[in-house]
Amino acid sequence: MLYTDQHVHTSYSPDSEAKIADYLIKAKKLGLDYVIFTDHADMGAIEEAFQKQIDYQEYFKVMKRYEEQYEIEIKVGIEIGYELNYKNQINELLNEYPFDFVIGSIHYGDGKDLYLGDFYQGKSQYESYMRYFELMLEMVENFANFDVIGHLDYIVRYAPFAVKDYEYKVYKEIIDLILKTVIKKGKGIELNTSGLRGPLKTILPKEEVLIRYKELGGKIITLGSDAHLVKEYYAGMSNEINHLERVGFSELSSFSKRKVRQHTIS
Repeated sequence: MLYTDQHVHTSYSPDSEAKIADYLIKAKKLGLDYVIFTDHADMGAIEEAFQKQIDYQEYFKVMKRYEEQYEIEIKVGIEIGYELNYKNQINELLNEYPFDFVIGSIHYGDGKDLYLGDFYQGKSQYESYMRYFELMLEMVENFANFDVIGHLDYIVRYAPFAVKDYEYKVYKEIIDLILKTVIKKGKGIELNTSGLRGPLKTILPKEEVLIRYKELGGKIITLGSDAHLVKEYYAGMSNEINHLERVGFSELSSFSKRKVRQHTIS
């Protein structure tokens, strides 16, 4: 089986205009067995566009129609923008619908937005990054309704600092706590290729974190482009499968009905 992109946004996400049909056409050309979509659900969002939630009863029906029309299986995932104050509402949503896969991401913190920039006001770079990792640690310690962490060091994509990158050793203690907690709870992380398309030219999380995850015994790892445009679909996937193998991973993960499946890298 050709491994499928596990992080994809359609026009149901407020920051994407990508058409479902175009993804399906591209997936069939690539020879993929199925497509999985992981549109945003960001409770506690600050931007008005993200405050409107998807009607998932209709969403599942739409996906079924596209599946039948284009004759390719569609799995329904979701990317949750986690915030502590909305944990109960998030659990209610995830427990109500039969999602195949849940990505748990931190897009907001302390009522502020990492993308818009107010999260960084009054903080140094170290304080900003440390607070982000603290929020990530809180999520993995106190929330269990996710399958993998999305783009673990997402903060580097939008932090308003001249040098956005960070040294793993500076944040090693808290990053290791995050990884150990994920492993202990039987969860995983993703390798997100979106950073390769930006000025940093880096995967998320960075290689040092991937290697550390492997050293600590981490085995569940998905790979996704975080596509918001059809041209981004499957971007960087083949190279990063090889990259994972080079740093010691022998398997990739995928999910169906919230159950993990391991695929040998060959």
